[in-house]
Amino acid sequence: MYSMTGYGRAESSLGDRQVVVEVRSLNGKQFDLRMMVPSILKPYEIDIRNLINLQLERGSVECNIHIRQSGSNKPVTINTELLKSYYQALESTAKELQLDTSHLLPAILKLPEVVVNSTDILKEDEWFEFQKIVQTAIHHLQEHRKAEGKSLQEDLELRIKNIELYQQEIQQLEPIRREKMKEGLKKLLEDAVGKDNYDANRLEQELIYYIEKMDISEEQVRLNNHCAYFKKLLGEKEMSKGKKLSFLLQEIGREINTTGSKAYDADIQQWVVKMKDELEKAKEQVLNVL
Repeated sequence: MYSMTGYGRAESSLGDRQVVVEVRSLNGKQFDLRMMVPSILKPYEIDIRNLINLQLERGSVECNIHIRQSGSNKPVTINTELLKSYYQALESTAKELQLDTSHLLPAILKLPEVVVNSTDILKEDEWFEFQKIVQTAIHHLQEHRKAEGKSLQEDLELRIKNIELYQQEIQQLEPIRREKMKEGLKKLLEDAVGKDNYDANRLEQELIYYIEKMDISEEQVRLNNHCAYFKKLLGEKEMSKGKKLSFLLQEIGREINTTGSKAYDADIQQWVVKMKDELEKAKEQVLNVL
């Protein structure tokens, strides 16, 4: 099992450049990627997105890529139009606030895209090597996801185990509940019309009808099946199973709720409340499952 939460980082040399790739992911219903890439990688942005999407599948993902020039005496170009735009805006604000403008130019030269390398182009072999760096960062993130997923699986197994234990308590109380229902209906009828003023055979038929209406055996069978399938799915090697697990928890919740509404028994209701508590904890954890 894999979590949607993870972090991966890779750093390597690419010619005379130093490349750092950081990938973070959090839980999300779909795949949502936010990327920060330097200008040299703008032509490859869609390819990088597809590469990350293909392997991470789901979650809210953030990818930051930094490239530092490690060589010296590289030809550079100053984007004069962008520099003028920055300077005019900052100068106007500085004058309005009565601030010193003598240090504006050095500060502006450090802003993104103002000074760029004239040879800021990736060669084909460099692009191939860059993809390996991204793959390494993704691999580290997946390892983190896997470790988180192991903890999630252990917790979910505990929640389902507890639900099954509480269900066994309910099954032990079921015969007692049936008997209490019979006695309660008999007493109600005797108090209304007298002990000798009703047909015992008709009463037995009515008792069978009402007990069948409030029978919870079908809900218990379905709950058993859902829990068994949930545990089976947890053990499967399929990477992405969060949506299936979430659907199964909805079905488990439906059977628990129906059991509670049909039981009409305070002792059983106590176990139903405990089952609901475990179910909510499981739902919170499943939100993080890939």
